[in-house]
Amino acid sequence: MTPSLKMSHWPTDTSRPVLDLTAGDVLRQAAAAVPDRVALAEVAPPGASLSGADRTDRTWTYARLLTDAERAASWLAARFAPGEHIAVWAPNLPEWVVLQYGAALAGLVLVTVNPALREAELQHVLSQSRASGLLLTDSFRGADMAATADRLRPRLPVLREQISFTGWLDDVRRTPPGPLSPVDAGAPAQIQYTSGTTGVPKGALLHHRGLVTNAAFVAARARFPEGGVWASALPLFHTAGCGLTVLGTALNRGTLVLQQLFDPQLALDALQKWRATLFAGVPVMHAALLAHPGFGSYDLQACEVLVSGGDVVPPALIEEAERRFGARFSTVYGQTELSPVIAQTSPDDSAHDKRYTTGRPLWQVEVKVVAPGGTDIVPPGEPGEICARGYQVMLGYHDLPVATARTVDPDGWLHTGDLGSMDERGFVTITGRLKDLIIRGGENIYPAEIETALAAHPLVRQAVVLGIPDPEWGEQIAAVVRPADPGRPPTAAELHDHMRTALAPHKTPRHWYVADDIPVNAMGKTQKFVLLQRIIDGDLIEPGI
Repeated sequence: MTPSLKMSHWPTDTSRPVLDLTAGDVLRQAAAAVPDRVALAEVAPPGASLSGADRTDRTWTYARLLTDAERAASWLAARFAPGEHIAVWAPNLPEWVVLQYGAALAGLVLVTVNPALREAELQHVLSQSRASGLLLTDSFRGADMAATADRLRPRLPVLREQISFTGWLDDVRRTPPGPLSPVDAGAPAQIQYTSGTTGVPKGALLHHRGLVTNAAFVAARARFPEGGVWASALPLFHTAGCGLTVLGTALNRGTLVLQQLFDPQLALDALQKWRATLFAGVPVMHAALLAHPGFGSYDLQACEVLVSGGDVVPPALIEEAERRFGARFSTVYGQTELSPVIAQTSPDDSAHDKRYTTGRPLWQVEVKVVAPGGTDIVPPGEPGEICARGYQVMLGYHDLPVATARTVDPDGWLHTGDLGSMDERGFVTITGRLKDLIIRGGENIYPAEIETALAAHPLVRQAVVLGIPDPEWGEQIAAVVRPADPGRPPTAAELHDHMRTALAPHKTPRHWYVADDIPVNAMGKTQKFVLLQRIIDGDLIEPGI
């Protein structure tokens, strides 16, 4: 029965139960039910294996994956005590998944790290998380990751072990399985770094129950079938990768087709070869598949559902994707601190709801929309801040009690910082963000971090970073700089080169502007909306190369 809400408040729907399971329980149950089914398939671009394997198209049955995970748990247990934090710094490798399950079985907390991070960024994550171990690929996309980690170790007194994935799985398979202590479903499972409402990365501490149940609910809302094939290039260091994708597939005893990195042809080849039932990606990935010149030559009839999130999905993209794939679309909305999804469209929803909303709240989560900066619930259709509470809320930001208290109030409501509205049926529409955040191709980018890096350039007196609309990527990063010497403004090339040495490549602004002054309000706060309008009006100067 369709509800008719008097206020923008969705009460908890308890018609599906919260799953009192750990990630290790999920794998064990799947292996017991379908031991010979393919659980994991590797998809990689041509070239040598990043882990030293003899091939890059390996597969695991559920029985084999469980055996590897249990031996990995024993291998880890010989080096780390339950509850310790171990970091993984690598792209989408099958070894990553083995480690995820092994850490879960051993009662360890996995710290997930973006492989694109530069040295200073990596140091912050490893230091703040108090990671005792680091597992990594030696190199990726031209970056010497092993050398970076070697340089950092003297500055990380808590870090005892640095382990290369090269040959790691062979070592694990030589490890005899041993007894493992039980792990509670409410125990910490992962630390995922997100800046939340500020530009300083904070580690959201997530528990097994939240990650497992959320993955089950997202798969159910997406109509992912028992034994289906889930293809994805979503990075494992995000909750969408290691949570929704890895656990969502296993909960349905399906096959995960794991792409090492996103490449349209690689993805289309995998979709056709494995007859994938579902493809999950951020909007820019879906757009790239549709733009591939050979798209029409692929047999994609098996694909039933397309899932996207991490950014606003353009209505035209949903329409084109459904038409050309012959599949149905499902959009998710949430954030890392919520394990991560709170609302989602169903493939069965109307065309209008799929294109212009992010769906109804999932089971077992209570959602409300309140007046920005207040606590009063607003009427249906009126914009406000989206808040949620329930089983999936993070345990807190690691070692940051004040920041946790700012985000989760005493009544358990997590304040997302996102602006949106809820209609009388409970469908949620995102309208903006209270927090200063840029989402480019589904990747969260935090302006404060980029502004700090730019301000370190000797030719920059002040820098302001903001997102400007982009039809392909959702938003692109733009930087407005006030020169230290008005007679010698920095060139775009100088700023670009500076940023590439300071932060990960995806944080480098695409557009550069020079301004003589930065507008502020009466309280001295920068007025980014004024700068955005000046960019739109063409009033700002773009420096030459």
